Amino acid sequence: MPPALAAWGTAALTLGTPASWTVGIAVLCLVGGVVLLWTRRKERPGPPAARAGRYPWARTTGAAVLLCAAAAATSAGLHGADVRRGPVPELARRTTTVTAEVEVSGDPWLSRPRVRGDHAAPVAVLVRAEVRRVAERDGRSVRTRTPVLMVVDAKVPAPRGNTVPSGPPEPADRAAPGGTTTTPPERRTTAGRAGWLGLLPSTRLSVAGRLAPALTDGDRTAAVLRVRARPVPAIVAGPSGPQRLAGRLRAGLREATDGLRGDARALLPGLVVGDTSRITPELDDAFKETDLAHTLAVSGSNLTVLLALLVGPPGLAQLAERRGLAPRLGLPLRATALTAGALTLGFVVVCRPDPSVLRAAACGAVALLALATGRRRSLLPALATAVLLLVLYDPWLARSYGFLLSVLATGALLLLAPGWSEALRRRRMPARLAEALAAAAAAQAVCAPVVAVLSARVSLVAVPCNLLAEFAVAPATVLGFAALATAPVAMPVAKTLAWCASWPAGWIAGVARTGAALPGAGVDWPGSWAGALLLAVVTGAVVLAGRRLLRHPWWCGLLGLLLVLAVVRPAPLTRVLTGWPPPGWRFAMCDVGQGDATVLAAGEATAVVVDAGPDPAPVDHCLGQLGVTRVPLLVLTHFHADHVTGLTGVLRGRSVAEIETTTLPEPAEQAASVKRAAAERHIPVTRAAAGEERRIGPLTWRVLWPPPDGRPPTGAPAPSTWPGALARPDGPNDASIALLVRTGGLRILLLGDLEPPAQQALLRSPAAGELARVDVLKVAHHGSAYQDPQLIRLVAPRVALVSAGAENPYGHPAPSTVAALRAGGATVLRTDRDGSLTVGGSGGPGGELSVSRG
Repeated sequence: MPPALAAWGTAALTLGTPASWTVGIAVLCLVGGVVLLWTRRKERPGPPAARAGRYPWARTTGAAVLLCAAAAATSAGLHGADVRRGPVPELARRTTTVTAEVEVSGDPWLSRPRVRGDHAAPVAVLVRAEVRRVAERDGRSVRTRTPVLMVVDAKVPAPRGNTVPSGPPEPADRAAPGGTTTTPPERRTTAGRAGWLGLLPSTRLSVAGRLAPALTDGDRTAAVLRVRARPVPAIVAGPSGPQRLAGRLRAGLREATDGLRGDARALLPGLVVGDTSRITPELDDAFKETDLAHTLAVSGSNLTVLLALLVGPPGLAQLAERRGLAPRLGLPLRATALTAGALTLGFVVVCRPDPSVLRAAACGAVALLALATGRRRSLLPALATAVLLLVLYDPWLARSYGFLLSVLATGALLLLAPGWSEALRRRRMPARLAEALAAAAAAQAVCAPVVAVLSARVSLVAVPCNLLAEFAVAPATVLGFAALATAPVAMPVAKTLAWCASWPAGWIAGVARTGAALPGAGVDWPGSWAGALLLAVVTGAVVLAGRRLLRHPWWCGLLGLLLVLAVVRPAPLTRVLTGWPPPGWRFAMCDVGQGDATVLAAGEATAVVVDAGPDPAPVDHCLGQLGVTRVPLLVLTHFHADHVTGLTGVLRGRSVAEIETTTLPEPAEQAASVKRAAAERHIPVTRAAAGEERRIGPLTWRVLWPPPDGRPPTGAPAPSTWPGALARPDGPNDASIALLVRTGGLRILLLGDLEPPAQQALLRSPAAGELARVDVLKVAHHGSAYQDPQLIRLVAPRVALVSAGAENPYGHPAPSTVAALRAGGATVLRTDRDGSLTVGGSGGPGGELSVSRG
């Protein structure tokens, strides 16, 4: 272990250091190691007792540590220099446009969707590749081998010559007048993205693009290459034979899972071969919240299951009573080891050499070598040997969080779990349950500090969720690999096996979603190494205290009950302890950052929700705190991302009867995503129009805006004006739904994101007479400076609420808007400073009005 740790630390340190420092460290470590070995060899022989008193092993261990550190420094220095050499880094510093021949080195993936302001940032395809030849505009061409990250925007067409099936065929193109054929832009985008995602490693491409410096220092990527649409990228050489076979197997598994329903269709390829292309951001977040994300990354557990099928339990592998398929097939030990080695190699090729896969394969190779030679197996030295070999082979693993988590989890299973399991068995816990609980707790205790650095959060449900999911991982993996192997020869059989595997896969997804939906599933934690150290200290203290508490079952039961209450947070208890939400609340504004999400109470656990914010998690959390489980109507005032992207958070675990939207379906991408989400859950979508009046429970409201014919049918000429003397809206903001709500005597005006043109038209509409002196105003457009002063004076709210994100780049709410509201006598509250807000009371000129901060 000491040489492996020394190599790991040295590689992590020297990857980003100057060459002179790296050479100095390598030479010093090499000289020190040689000196220790030389003095150990020259040591005069003496009585064994005397030699033992001088700890002769210490010099040998010290020499091994120094020599491995020297080897790691040399390897890291060479790898770092290899990234920095050649013309690509210099061209990237000058942001030069080049034509390059690149070789794909990993599976392409999609960037995570993000909301920027009122728009969702476009999703791009990301590809790790190596530049093999680069040519500048002046025609100079240079051979090189430099790793880059390619960024492919949605408008870039698929590479010419791509014959790899990457999904269902695109719909037929439509014919334009005159007989020519055109393809809708959205179809071209989908086809281009599918073509890029279908590329296999080792494929060579000719692309043109602009080079830029790498996003982070000390990374194995020398530059970022943003690919251009012209000239159209082209495939120069197809993938290698093994990669083509691996791609065919992975495509066969995707086809076998196409008919599955729910999360199983997305999750099963991820569990089996790490193919997460179908995992939605919502499901991915659920796995992260419950610390189950390791199941989506192929790891040692997958390989262990496969090897156990062949070799049997590791403890019996060299005994006459060994189990598994190998003895039933009549394979001797050495042939078994060779077969298992071939299986391991195929596993790496099909599942891709990710850090956790490499670690598992290296550990397995060491153990198989021991099996083939008849040596005693010792798993901890096998892990250390695997770490040492992998770090020397690929020093970049020394800085990989995935590799770190994989090694820590494996070390915890080897060092901590056996002792913890034995302690639980001594207290009469069933053996299988004790082993599973000890393994989950040990891995969580060791990995939690690193996870906290990555997510700034500590999961309180990780151990029970991992425990519940663990029982389903093995059957899902075995059945999934069986489907993978049979898909190329017998697709009906593969689909049957995939259907069987969908049950345990669906169970795992259900555990993740249920755990993530609990109000106290996690707590925020400092996302730094200081925070990791603090969490490690806290974890150690909890473990030490737990050893003592196990002797007192009543205390264990009481603390367990308190933990369950902290995680579940039942609404009545939370309301008593925190006072929020207050009883009798009628209107709530959720703190969802730079976006809108408001809630109108409509009965027990029932509410009308207006807008969903930019992110599913905050609105889901807010509705959970408010105790809302039924939503008879979800109103999306317009389709900007900061109002609709959190839609799945409203739908999560709640019954939604209807979604009402504005008449202007722009931006088209967000409007289409709303329609898809509604169609998947069979929720009807309607359009609001001025004059509509509705009632649900104590709520009544009238739609003030937009006018009924806000957008003409497709192909019809646009009207010159809207009713209310407003020209056709300049954008989605002026097409926002505006509502006047009455509940329990309160009059609440919700203006969406209306800007001055629509506000002025609203003043000239017949509904203007109802707007005077409202009780609560949801200020338009997050309190921006674009407000109509006359409307503010007419409305004259008693309370004005602004939904804005902390430190947002737009300066919302504008000081001028806040000043105008206060000049009219309004109390102004804002979510960026006050958090979530609720309003209650009777309203009216003499009525009481109560506002509570969350």
